[in-house]
Amino acid sequence: MFPLRDDNPHFLTPYVTYGIIAINVLAWLLLQGMGAEPALSASVCSLGLMPAELLNTLPAGTQVQLGPQVVCQLTDSSSFYTLVTSMFMHGGWMHIIGNMWFLWVFGNNVEDSMGHLRFALFYLLCGLAAAMGQVLSDPDSGIPMVGASGAIGGVMGAYVVLYPRVHVHMLIFLGFFVTVIAVPAMFMLGYWFVLQILGGFDSIGNEGGGTAFWAHIGGFVAGAVLVIFFKVPELVERHPYRGLRQQGSATTNWRRIR
Repeated sequence: MFPLRDDNPHFLTPYVTYGIIAINVLAWLLLQGMGAEPALSASVCSLGLMPAELLNTLPAGTQVQLGPQVVCQLTDSSSFYTLVTSMFMHGGWMHIIGNMWFLWVFGNNVEDSMGHLRFALFYLLCGLAAAMGQVLSDPDSGIPMVGASGAIGGVMGAYVVLYPRVHVHMLIFLGFFVTVIAVPAMFMLGYWFVLQILGGFDSIGNEGGGTAFWAHIGGFVAGAVLVIFFKVPELVERHPYRGLRQQGSATTNWRRIR
């Protein structure tokens, strides 16, 4: 299930959404060598978030094996900066493409509800909440966490609160059969959130890398709560498709309204 677009027009040009995508792409190109070694491993080890290093639950010098020839070593220096830098690192081409596409689909309308500066702060706070969700789920882990998906989870949480009935067009793969369907955002994003919860509980006690489900959960919940304080009523009120009590269905004209 992959979102293609939504039937949700927006008023503001989403400069911050574009900027966040640009920063992630530049980090992938310049710091991570487009996934080539040794730049990828070096960036993940130095700029990824390692809960055990952040909380000093493992001694400095502890080595963590990430692959046959990739080893990260915990340091005794403060690594609080990785709470932010980890949001802009990725582990592979599909990782960054998938994350940036979700942000492209849902970010513009959330930015539309709160304005540029508020959205920038909102995004960072969701990313921090996502990081802490993953840290608290496994404080002794030395596996680096990277990716924008936690912060984007916050964007999705805000979206479902603001525009639960707007239709999202999704690409569905059913074996060899591929089709496109449109469902309300609350169904698509609700289904995504349930998958994260199931994955999160299944990952408890597992060792090694994988998907940071608790970061997704923490980001989503943070976004759903923070949007209540960050949204600007005047900006939300001018939006034609908002809330559960909207009349009619969303338009197929999903481009920017001038």
